[in-house]
Amino acid sequence: MRVMKNQKIGFVGLGRMGGNMARCLNDKGYKVTALYDINENVATELAQEIDATAYQTLAEVTAHADIILTVVTNDAAMDAIFFGEDNLLTGAEGRTFINCATLTPALHGKLEANAAQVGAKCLEACMASSIPQARKGELFLMVGGDEAEFKANKTLLDDLSKALHYVGPAGKASEVKALVNMVMNINTAALAEGLGIGDALGLDLKMLCDIFSQTGANSRVLETDAEDMILRDHDCYFSAAHAAKDSGIALGLAANAGINAPLAQATFEQYTKLTEMGKGELDKSGIAELTFKGRI
Repeated sequence: MRVMKNQKIGFVGLGRMGGNMARCLNDKGYKVTALYDINENVATELAQEIDATAYQTLAEVTAHADIILTVVTNDAAMDAIFFGEDNLLTGAEGRTFINCATLTPALHGKLEANAAQVGAKCLEACMASSIPQARKGELFLMVGGDEAEFKANKTLLDDLSKALHYVGPAGKASEVKALVNMVMNINTAALAEGLGIGDALGLDLKMLCDIFSQTGANSRVLETDAEDMILRDHDCYFSAAHAAKDSGIALGLAANAGINAPLAQATFEQYTKLTEMGKGELDKSGIAELTFKGRI
Protein backbone atom coordinates (compact mmCIF):
# COMPACT_ATOMS: atom_id res chain seq x y z
CA MET A 1 0.00 0.00 0.00
CA ARG A 2 2.72 2.49 0.92
CA VAL A 3 4.54 1.87 -2.37
CA MET A 4 1.39 2.44 -4.46
CA LYS A 5 0.58 5.64 -2.63
CA ASN A 6 4.03 7.00 -3.40
CA GLN A 7 3.25 6.74 -7.10
CA LYS A 8 2.10 9.90 -8.86
CA ILE A 9 -1.31 9.41 -10.45
CA GLY A 10 -2.60 11.15 -13.57
CA PHE A 11 -6.09 11.23 -15.07
CA VAL A 12 -7.12 11.92 -18.64
CA GLY A 13 -10.87 12.37 -19.06
CA LEU A 14 -12.58 14.01 -16.11
CA GLY A 15 -16.24 13.52 -16.85
CA ARG A 16 -18.82 11.84 -14.65
CA MET A 17 -16.64 8.79 -14.01
CA GLY A 18 -13.04 10.00 -14.34
CA GLY A 19 -13.49 13.05 -12.14
CA ASN A 20 -15.07 11.04 -9.37
CA MET A 21 -12.40 8.34 -9.57
CA ALA A 22 -9.76 11.05 -9.14
CA ARG A 23 -11.62 12.40 -6.10
CA CYS A 24 -11.85 8.88 -4.66
CA LEU A 25 -8.13 8.18 -4.95
CA ASN A 26 -7.30 11.61 -3.58
CA ASP A 27 -9.52 10.92 -0.55
CA LYS A 28 -7.72 7.61 -0.02
CA GLY A 29 -4.32 9.27 0.18
CA TYR A 30 -3.00 8.79 -3.34
CA LYS A 31 -0.89 11.51 -4.94
CA VAL A 32 -3.17 12.59 -7.78
CA THR A 33 -0.83 15.06 -9.46
CA ALA A 34 -1.72 15.50 -13.15
CA LEU A 35 -5.09 16.14 -14.77
CA TYR A 36 -6.21 16.64 -18.36
CA ASP A 37 -9.58 17.08 -20.02
CA ILE A 38 -10.54 18.41 -23.42
CA ASN A 39 -12.62 20.91 -21.43
CA GLU A 40 -9.86 22.87 -19.72
CA ASN A 41 -12.26 24.44 -17.20
CA VAL A 42 -13.25 21.02 -15.91
CA ALA A 43 -9.60 20.09 -15.36
CA THR A 44 -8.78 23.41 -13.72
CA GLU A 45 -11.71 23.24 -11.30
CA LEU A 46 -10.92 19.68 -10.23
CA ALA A 47 -7.22 20.51 -9.87
CA GLN A 48 -8.13 23.30 -7.46
CA GLU A 49 -10.44 20.98 -5.54
CA ILE A 50 -7.92 18.18 -4.97
CA ASP A 51 -4.67 20.17 -5.08
CA ALA A 52 -3.44 18.72 -8.37
CA THR A 53 -2.22 20.39 -11.56
CA ALA A 54 -4.25 20.72 -14.75
CA TYR A 55 -2.03 20.41 -17.82
CA GLN A 56 -2.77 21.66 -21.31
CA THR A 57 -0.96 18.85 -23.12
CA LEU A 58 -1.09 15.09 -22.81
CA ALA A 59 2.70 14.81 -22.90
CA GLU A 60 2.85 16.91 -19.73
CA VAL A 61 0.54 14.47 -17.96
CA THR A 62 2.88 11.61 -18.84
CA ALA A 63 5.87 13.65 -17.67
CA HIS A 64 4.28 14.32 -14.26
CA ALA A 65 2.70 10.94 -13.44
CA ASP A 66 3.79 7.35 -12.94
CA ILE A 67 0.36 5.79 -13.48
CA ILE A 68 -2.14 7.40 -15.85
CA LEU A 69 -5.80 6.41 -15.85
CA THR A 70 -7.73 7.24 -19.01
CA VAL A 71 -11.53 7.52 -19.01
CA VAL A 72 -12.61 8.71 -22.45
CA THR A 73 -15.69 8.13 -24.57
CA ASN A 74 -14.83 5.88 -27.49
CA ASP A 75 -12.21 4.46 -29.86
CA ALA A 76 -11.73 7.77 -31.68
CA ALA A 77 -11.02 9.63 -28.44
CA MET A 78 -8.65 6.91 -27.30
CA ASP A 79 -6.82 6.89 -30.61
CA ALA A 80 -6.40 10.66 -30.36
CA ILE A 81 -4.88 10.69 -26.88
CA PHE A 82 -2.39 7.90 -27.64
CA PHE A 83 -1.58 8.44 -31.31
CA GLY A 84 -2.31 12.11 -32.03
CA GLU A 85 0.35 14.77 -32.49
CA ASP A 86 0.25 15.47 -28.73
CA ASN A 87 -0.03 12.08 -27.07
CA LEU A 88 0.45 10.14 -23.87
CA LEU A 89 3.14 7.86 -25.27
CA THR A 90 5.60 10.77 -25.52
CA GLY A 91 8.33 10.12 -22.95
CA ALA A 92 6.30 7.23 -21.55
CA GLU A 93 9.12 4.86 -20.61
CA GLY A 94 8.39 3.30 -17.22
CA ARG A 95 4.80 4.56 -17.14
CA THR A 96 1.68 2.46 -16.64
CA PHE A 97 -1.58 3.28 -18.41
CA ILE A 98 -4.85 1.97 -16.99
CA ASN A 99 -7.54 2.44 -19.60
CA CYS A 100 -11.10 2.41 -18.33
CA ALA A 101 -13.22 3.21 -21.40
CA THR A 102 -15.36 0.63 -23.16
CA LEU A 103 -13.53 0.18 -26.47
CA THR A 104 -13.31 -2.35 -29.25
CA PRO A 105 -11.03 -5.18 -28.05
CA ALA A 106 -8.59 -4.73 -30.93
CA LEU A 107 -7.74 -1.21 -29.80
CA HIS A 108 -6.57 -2.49 -26.41
CA GLY A 109 -4.21 -4.88 -28.16
CA LYS A 110 -2.88 -2.00 -30.28
CA LEU A 111 -2.37 0.17 -27.20
CA GLU A 112 -0.51 -2.58 -25.34
CA ALA A 113 1.81 -3.23 -28.30
CA ASN A 114 2.59 0.45 -28.87
CA ALA A 115 3.14 1.09 -25.16
CA ALA A 116 5.60 -1.80 -25.03
CA GLN A 117 7.60 -0.24 -27.89
CA VAL A 118 8.30 2.84 -25.74
CA GLY A 119 8.89 0.87 -22.52
CA ALA A 120 5.47 1.46 -20.97
CA LYS A 121 2.75 -0.88 -19.68
CA CYS A 122 -1.00 -0.98 -20.33
CA LEU A 123 -4.00 -2.50 -18.59
CA GLU A 124 -7.66 -2.30 -19.52
CA ALA A 125 -9.95 -1.82 -16.53
CA CYS A 126 -13.50 -1.90 -17.83
CA MET A 127 -16.17 -0.59 -15.48
CA ALA A 128 -19.68 -1.96 -14.91
CA SER A 129 -20.79 0.71 -12.46
CA SER A 130 -21.93 4.31 -12.35
CA ILE A 131 -21.17 7.69 -10.78
CA PRO A 132 -21.83 6.94 -7.07
CA GLN A 133 -19.65 3.84 -7.24
CA ALA A 134 -16.84 5.79 -8.90
CA ARG A 135 -16.93 8.35 -6.10
CA LYS A 136 -16.99 5.77 -3.31
CA GLY A 137 -14.40 3.36 -4.71
CA GLU A 138 -17.03 0.69 -5.28
CA LEU A 139 -16.64 0.04 -8.98
CA PHE A 140 -17.08 -3.37 -10.58
CA LEU A 141 -13.88 -3.77 -12.61
CA MET A 142 -12.95 -6.29 -15.29
CA VAL A 143 -9.22 -6.14 -16.01
CA GLY A 144 -7.35 -7.35 -19.06
CA GLY A 145 -3.69 -7.33 -19.97
CA ASP A 146 -0.51 -8.86 -18.62
CA GLU A 147 -1.32 -10.71 -15.39
CA ALA A 148 1.91 -9.65 -13.71
CA GLU A 149 1.05 -6.02 -14.42
CA PHE A 150 -2.42 -6.58 -13.00
CA LYS A 151 -0.88 -7.93 -9.79
CA ALA A 152 1.54 -5.00 -9.61
CA ASN A 153 -1.37 -2.54 -9.70
CA LYS A 154 -3.91 -4.56 -7.73
CA THR A 155 -3.75 -2.34 -4.64
CA LEU A 156 -4.82 0.72 -6.59
CA LEU A 157 -7.49 -1.25 -8.46
CA ASP A 158 -8.80 -2.63 -5.16
CA ASP A 159 -9.09 0.91 -3.83
CA LEU A 160 -11.27 1.84 -6.80
CA SER A 161 -13.52 -1.20 -6.63
CA LYS A 162 -15.63 -3.51 -4.54
CA ALA A 163 -15.41 -6.32 -7.11
CA LEU A 164 -12.32 -6.93 -9.20
CA HIS A 165 -11.88 -9.63 -11.85
CA TYR A 166 -8.82 -10.40 -13.96
CA VAL A 167 -10.27 -11.88 -17.15
CA GLY A 168 -7.28 -12.47 -19.44
CA PRO A 169 -5.02 -10.84 -22.04
CA ALA A 170 -5.54 -7.42 -23.60
CA GLY A 171 -8.95 -7.14 -25.23
CA LYS A 172 -10.68 -9.82 -23.17
CA ALA A 173 -12.03 -7.38 -20.58
CA SER A 174 -13.56 -5.33 -23.39
CA GLU A 175 -15.23 -8.43 -24.77
CA VAL A 176 -16.74 -9.22 -21.36
CA LYS A 177 -17.78 -5.61 -20.80
CA ALA A 178 -19.46 -5.40 -24.20
CA LEU A 179 -21.51 -8.49 -23.39
CA VAL A 180 -22.41 -7.17 -19.93
CA ASN A 181 -23.71 -3.96 -21.46
CA MET A 182 -25.40 -5.77 -24.32
CA VAL A 183 -27.46 -7.84 -21.89
CA MET A 184 -28.12 -4.81 -19.66
CA ASN A 185 -29.32 -2.80 -22.65
CA ILE A 186 -31.60 -5.61 -23.81
CA ASN A 187 -33.08 -5.86 -20.32
CA THR A 188 -33.58 -2.09 -20.23
CA ALA A 189 -35.31 -2.07 -23.61
CA ALA A 190 -37.53 -4.99 -22.59
CA LEU A 191 -38.53 -3.26 -19.35
CA ALA A 192 -39.37 -0.08 -21.26
CA GLU A 193 -41.65 -2.05 -23.58
CA GLY A 194 -43.33 -3.88 -20.72
CA LEU A 195 -44.04 -0.68 -18.83
CA GLY A 196 -45.08 1.15 -21.98
CA ILE A 197 -47.59 -1.55 -22.88
CA GLY A 198 -48.81 -1.72 -19.28
CA ASP A 199 -49.34 2.04 -19.26
CA ALA A 200 -51.30 1.85 -22.54
CA LEU A 201 -53.50 -0.86 -21.02
CA GLY A 202 -54.26 1.34 -18.02
CA LEU A 203 -52.51 -0.93 -15.53
CA ASP A 204 -51.18 0.38 -12.23
CA LEU A 205 -47.48 0.55 -12.97
CA LYS A 206 -46.41 0.26 -9.34
CA MET A 207 -48.42 -2.94 -9.09
CA LEU A 208 -46.89 -4.15 -12.36
CA CYS A 209 -43.36 -3.47 -11.10
CA ASP A 210 -44.10 -5.30 -7.84
CA ILE A 211 -45.23 -8.34 -9.80
CA PHE A 212 -42.28 -8.13 -12.17
CA SER A 213 -39.98 -8.15 -9.14
CA GLN A 214 -41.41 -11.43 -7.84
CA THR A 215 -41.48 -13.31 -11.13
CA GLY A 216 -39.29 -14.18 -14.09
CA ALA A 217 -39.58 -10.56 -15.26
CA ASN A 218 -37.27 -9.42 -12.47
CA SER A 219 -33.93 -7.85 -13.36
CA ARG A 220 -31.33 -5.45 -12.03
CA VAL A 221 -32.63 -2.72 -14.33
CA LEU A 222 -36.08 -3.08 -12.79
CA GLU A 223 -34.48 -1.82 -9.56
CA THR A 224 -32.47 0.96 -11.17
CA ASP A 225 -34.61 2.20 -14.07
CA ALA A 226 -38.32 1.43 -13.61
CA GLU A 227 -39.18 4.46 -11.49
CA ASP A 228 -37.16 6.74 -13.75
CA MET A 229 -39.04 5.42 -16.79
CA ILE A 230 -42.40 6.03 -15.14
CA LEU A 231 -41.50 9.51 -13.86
CA ARG A 232 -39.54 10.45 -17.01
CA ASP A 233 -36.51 11.21 -14.83
CA HIS A 234 -33.63 10.55 -17.21
CA ASP A 235 -30.75 12.34 -15.49
CA CYS A 236 -27.72 10.66 -16.96
CA TYR A 237 -25.77 7.91 -15.21
CA PHE A 238 -25.16 5.83 -18.33
CA SER A 239 -26.15 7.59 -21.53
CA ALA A 240 -28.29 6.35 -24.38
CA ALA A 241 -25.42 7.22 -26.74
CA HIS A 242 -23.07 4.96 -24.79
CA ALA A 243 -25.69 2.22 -24.78
CA ALA A 244 -25.84 2.42 -28.58
CA LYS A 245 -22.02 2.36 -28.81
CA ASP A 246 -21.61 -0.64 -26.53
CA SER A 247 -24.40 -2.64 -28.14
CA GLY A 248 -22.71 -1.91 -31.45
CA ILE A 249 -19.41 -3.28 -30.15
CA ALA A 250 -21.19 -6.45 -28.99
CA LEU A 251 -22.84 -6.87 -32.38
CA GLY A 252 -19.43 -6.62 -34.03
CA LEU A 253 -18.13 -9.38 -31.75
CA ALA A 254 -21.17 -11.52 -32.54
CA ALA A 255 -20.70 -11.06 -36.27
CA ASN A 256 -17.01 -11.99 -36.05
CA ALA A 257 -17.95 -15.13 -34.11
CA GLY A 258 -20.69 -16.08 -36.59
CA ILE A 259 -23.48 -15.61 -34.03
CA ASN A 260 -26.87 -14.08 -34.86
CA ALA A 261 -28.02 -11.59 -32.18
CA PRO A 262 -31.47 -10.26 -33.11
CA LEU A 263 -32.31 -8.96 -29.65
CA ALA A 264 -29.07 -7.02 -29.43
CA GLN A 265 -29.70 -5.69 -32.95
CA ALA A 266 -33.18 -4.45 -32.06
CA THR A 267 -31.89 -2.81 -28.89
CA PHE A 268 -29.02 -1.19 -30.78
CA GLU A 269 -31.51 0.23 -33.27
CA GLN A 270 -33.69 1.68 -30.49
CA TYR A 271 -30.77 3.39 -28.77
CA THR A 272 -29.44 4.60 -32.12
CA LYS A 273 -32.86 6.07 -32.93
CA LEU A 274 -32.94 7.86 -29.59
CA THR A 275 -29.45 9.24 -30.17
CA GLU A 276 -30.28 10.38 -33.71
CA MET A 277 -33.27 12.25 -32.29
CA GLY A 278 -30.84 14.36 -30.27
CA LYS A 279 -31.54 12.54 -27.01
CA GLY A 280 -28.30 10.59 -26.69
CA GLU A 281 -27.39 12.35 -23.43
CA LEU A 282 -30.47 11.01 -21.69
CA ASP A 283 -29.84 8.14 -19.31
CA LYS A 284 -30.36 4.67 -20.79
CA SER A 285 -33.78 4.72 -19.08
CA GLY A 286 -34.71 7.30 -21.73
CA ILE A 287 -35.47 4.43 -24.08
CA ALA A 288 -38.90 4.46 -22.42
CA GLU A 289 -39.59 7.68 -24.31
CA LEU A 290 -39.91 5.48 -27.40
CA THR A 291 -42.30 2.98 -25.83
CA PHE A 292 -44.82 5.02 -23.80
CA LYS A 293 -47.74 6.42 -25.80
CA GLY A 294 -47.73 10.14 -26.35
CA ARG A 295 -44.16 10.84 -25.31
CA ILE A 296 -42.37 11.10 -28.66
